[in-house]
Amino acid sequence: MGLLHDEAKNLPPPGIVNRNSVWLGFTGWATAMLHNAINRRPAIKAGVHRQALFITIGWVLGYHLTKIENYKYSKLDRDMKEYIRMHPVEFPETDKKTFSEIVEPFHPIR
Repeated sequence: MGLLHDEAKNLPPPGIVNRNSVWLGFTGWATAMLHNAINRRPAIKAGVHRQALFITIGWVLGYHLTKIENYKYSKLDRDMKEYIRMHPVEFPETDKKTFSEIVEPFHPIR
């Protein structure tokens, strides 16, 4: 089973560039910079391979966290829709208003 349930395989995959991937990739890069600064090395020039590794690790973790997040939210949505379907008395359907009913007609000032 792993971290994700088998139902999560039916969901579409998240985009490669998403907020979690970008954020954790940046955090990985900042970690490499901090490590260089603590060890009194040139922050940007030293350990470029380590910077790329930390960015990649952060990016992959962010991608998989997004997959877990999407699965949990879709599961909550499914459960909520099922609850609404099972208890129609608590959620009465309202008539949908048209645009003309929402916006008052224009009345010029006389």
